[in-house]
Amino acid sequence: MVRVYAADLHIHTCLSPCADEEMSPRNIVRTAVEAALDIIAVTDHNSGKNVSAVMEAAADLPLTVIAGMEVQSREEVHLLSLFGSVEILEEWDAYIYEYLPDVRNDPDIFGHQPIVDKEGYVLRFEERLLINSLDLSLGEVVKGVADRDGICIPAHVDREAFSIIGQLGYIPPDLPIAAVEVAGDHKGKVAEGYEALASSDAHFLRAIGTKRTLFLLEAPTIEEIQQGLRGEGGRRVKGLS
Repeated sequence: MVRVYAADLHIHTCLSPCADEEMSPRNIVRTAVEAALDIIAVTDHNSGKNVSAVMEAAADLPLTVIAGMEVQSREEVHLLSLFGSVEILEEWDAYIYEYLPDVRNDPDIFGHQPIVDKEGYVLRFEERLLINSLDLSLGEVVKGVADRDGICIPAHVDREAFSIIGQLGYIPPDLPIAAVEVAGDHKGKVAEGYEALASSDAHFLRAIGTKRTLFLLEAPTIEEIQQGLRGEGGRRVKGLS
């Protein structure tokens, strides 16, 4: 039987250099539960190295953590990539790293990029700057996600910066995507023909859950979300808030 699940599918941890240091695994999952979310996705810039820690922090809580990443394509388009397991994400992470420019991070300019455990203790720092465009095209990223049975969602398409519409002026009609993420209150008006999702793009704790998508699903899994985006078997997007 389907029921409503509240999801925020775009949350950064402290690994993203533009995110606040307070975005530790424990803080994220605690705030998500307090915000009455059922599902979150961890989507750091061009890396998935803090996802397993967030999953561990949520292990005893009524919260499902989707393994994800926010990828920046060669065209400077941001794309959410969501996967069914942390193992698939780790393989994707290793693949993505090969196409990330070998530019050293300057913490004084961009901030630190800590890889942490579930309590937020620093294990090491990512030394390569994560907020760069990959040497992969938009199409190559979308195909790579599809090849791993994931979901690829162009992020914040109603913004000028780092969005598919802002960078290209349109969404290529042959691009195999089912949904787009909107940052504002445009709902489905921005990209007709695509399911619209709302997420917080949280870089600070107070932002978590401020934008969410309500799904009708039988379970909080990536397979159910995929069916919901296709409107199959009673699963669907119920609304945005």
